[in-house]
Amino acid sequence: MSVLDSIILGIIEGLTEFLPVSSTGHLILASHLLGIEQTEAHKTFEVAIQLGSILAVVFLYREKLFRDIQLWKKLIVAFIPTGILGFLLYKLIKSLFSPYIVSFMLILGGVIFILVEWFYRDKEHSIRSIDEIPYWKAFLVGVFQSLAMIPGTSRSGATIIGGLVLGFDRKTAAEFSFLLAVPTMFVATAYDIFKNHEHFQVENWITLATGFITAFIFAVVAVKLFLDFVKRFSFVPFGIYRIILGIVFLLFVV
Repeated sequence: MSVLDSIILGIIEGLTEFLPVSSTGHLILASHLLGIEQTEAHKTFEVAIQLGSILAVVFLYREKLFRDIQLWKKLIVAFIPTGILGFLLYKLIKSLFSPYIVSFMLILGGVIFILVEWFYRDKEHSIRSIDEIPYWKAFLVGVFQSLAMIPGTSRSGATIIGGLVLGFDRKTAAEFSFLLAVPTMFVATAYDIFKNHEHFQVENWITLATGFITAFIFAVVAVKLFLDFVKRFSFVPFGIYRIILGIVFLLFVV
């Protein structure tokens, strides 16, 4: 993989990590189109550059993250389901990284988004800020997040759907999804690199650093634009996009 490839993948990761469209699915499709083989080292690269996107959230929400202890308690509670299942099912999860599964989950997730939005439009939004989220609902959002261990599901998509179902308004669902990514992806990335560090050579670390920095920059832009979008519109366009992308996968990748 060249440095240019890592820049392209970093841009894709940064723009899609916090959108409910599956950054993993986009990275797999882009890698296929770039002719990059899905080796263990490359799979770890795809996971590791996500940390650049996560640091974008830390940067944007630094005041809240560094001062709000109650927020961290909710994030830890929400992280528990994914943390336990991710540790126990690590090998199984890695084996699921196939274009067929990604295609199916993209389409299924798109349909679910459209159905949830149809139901959500007439529902009263009982939670309009992160401070109002009770611990038990934070935990349930974490249960939704654990479903995203299946490639193509989208971590942000699963948590946002969970938030909408539980009565969060769109902005709160999106922001809690962003913040929950911090402990979740940091632990997942660190564990993945630890398990696969032997696959990295010096040139791997150069491309990883390039992808990491690129993902950080574009994630900052994506988060700001996404929050502005959800204040005014529904998630239906993302559902439609997922279905189209899933079909593209079936035509060009599977």
